[in-house]
Amino acid sequence: MTDDLFGAPATTQPLAAALRPSTAIEVVGQTHLLAKGKPLARCLSGEALHSMILWGPPGVGKTTLAQLLCDASGSRMLKLSAVMDGVKAIREAVAVGEAERAGGRQCVLFVDEVHRFNKSQQDAFLPFVENGTLTLIGATTENPAFELNSALLSRARVYRLHSLSTAELESILQRGEAEVSLTLTNAQRERIALAADGDARRALNLLELAGSLSGDDGSLDEVGLEEVMRGSPRRFDKNGDNFYDQISALHKAVRGSSPDAALYWYCRMLDGGCDPLYLARRVIRMASEDVGNADPRALSLSLDAWQTLERLGSPEGELALAQAITYLASVPKSNAVYTAFKAAQRAVSEGGSEEVPVHLRNAPTSLAKSEGHGADYRYAHDETDAFAAGESYFPESLHGSRFYDPTDRGLEARIKARLHDLRIRDRLASRRRYP
Repeated sequence: MTDDLFGAPATTQPLAAALRPSTAIEVVGQTHLLAKGKPLARCLSGEALHSMILWGPPGVGKTTLAQLLCDASGSRMLKLSAVMDGVKAIREAVAVGEAERAGGRQCVLFVDEVHRFNKSQQDAFLPFVENGTLTLIGATTENPAFELNSALLSRARVYRLHSLSTAELESILQRGEAEVSLTLTNAQRERIALAADGDARRALNLLELAGSLSGDDGSLDEVGLEEVMRGSPRRFDKNGDNFYDQISALHKAVRGSSPDAALYWYCRMLDGGCDPLYLARRVIRMASEDVGNADPRALSLSLDAWQTLERLGSPEGELALAQAITYLASVPKSNAVYTAFKAAQRAVSEGGSEEVPVHLRNAPTSLAKSEGHGADYRYAHDETDAFAAGESYFPESLHGSRFYDPTDRGLEARIKARLHDLRIRDRLASRRRYP
């Protein structure tokens, strides 16, 4: 636990720390929270500070805002890292908070990566947030609704911070150029801003690298710029919200028959370091869930792409997967199999253990045969069109149930027509058996 968020000597600070805003007017972005009359603007203007969770991607100002809010309220700030600190540090913070409260001063507990605290750790400081001993400001990159317990969420307001725009990052870069004795062209500044991907810290780290590669005249040549650009992938958290948001976007683009958007999200995930084999598994799921019997070739093509990826690796296998993705996005769609599967699962889970009808039972022994197993079963291949009209394959209580309802799209339209004909024949024949 520490009282100082930014305690390194100025000479050893990274550029991102040296340029950290010291006043609200220096903060770039987050106008939805900081514009006049907005929630955090009111706190910065003297309104009582309340417990809050600052939720947003890296490098958008969560820690900076926490410090500015604390300074504006005249509070003492204590910092905990959910990665490094545990219950012992929480108890120490509570003791400090009680002493400050006795002296009439508010104490702010800033918890970085608060989502990493487990339930018992969250419960440890919850009573002291509730009674006002501590004012909590938590910073998290993960969705608080999934990561924080409901009791804590009910006592803190959640504020969503957004990635910085390219223009906002360019203004931050322009401010930092003098610090590294560098003058970028507008085009170079834009490229670095785009590479920073909404993250101010990353932008300034790239600028610092650019400064170390600049010439004596303070300019950056193309060789230096390419060196800066190398190894700066887009933001991608393999275990966080961003990961699931992007795979969701890919799946929805395929479902929505947009091959171009599907390719974009596929390439975004590859660029961010996603395992292509994970994507291959998801593509196979899409083939069954969203294309289904409207085009059964989709599943075969997806399996072929997975096999190609396993055999050839990158980049050849990634191209095969791109082929499968564009095919899935372009062909007719049907979720009829997926819907039917879910309906059948519900029927099983909500029903009893229905007996197999005697005529459908196996008869491997003379005893089974003597009990009538398989008796009166009609072998479909001996019937007209290999279809035993009127035969029932359900338990008695489920006779007539329907789960699979094909669509009018792709091959499934032909399946629907055939099943419609067979069901008419079934109804006509079953009137004799099930009057």
